[in-house]
Amino acid sequence: LQEMDDKYGLLKPGMKVLDLGAAPGGWLQVAAQKVGSVGGDGRVLGIDLLEIEPIAGCETMQMDFLDDDAEEKLLAMMDGPMDLVVSDMAAATTGHKPTDHLRTTHLCECALDFAIRVLAPNGGFVAKVFQGGATGSLMETLKQNFKFVKHVKPNASRKESVELYVVAQGFRGGHKPANSRADG
Repeated sequence: LQEMDDKYGLLKPGMKVLDLGAAPGGWLQVAAQKVGSVGGDGRVLGIDLLEIEPIAGCETMQMDFLDDDAEEKLLAMMDGPMDLVVSDMAAATTGHKPTDHLRTTHLCECALDFAIRVLAPNGGFVAKVFQGGATGSLMETLKQNFKFVKHVKPNASRKESVELYVVAQGFRGGHKPANSRADG
């Protein structure tokens, strides 16, 4: 996250940031420092199925963002929409690259659908994907909803690793989740 922020200016003082799949908390620490959630106006919330150890300047919840009431709970807790939603989630790997790619792409699509519902206009989205052929609809949904979309392979990611990140900025506020149909 640090490297992507250095390049794209994702995190700014006073922002509200949501980290989906936040455990163990590395991205939370970076976000807290950058948005000034310790002694400043920024807010950082991390949610995960796993318990997250307390991190200075961060609020955490042990929950599934796919729960029916997750959106309502998070918006209430953060006093409105987020400026940035990040996700470093990956499905448990099976060793079968096509299966791993599909499962992690699906997680990213779920994170994007959630982000579209909780982001403020001009907000951003960063998420992990694995290289492979199933990201077409994901990229299409990102391009419909954001002004700037890019695939990024940070230097911190091993050269032989299949992990990539999508960085999307300038949320249009159109609320077009990937699982909805657009009329013409």
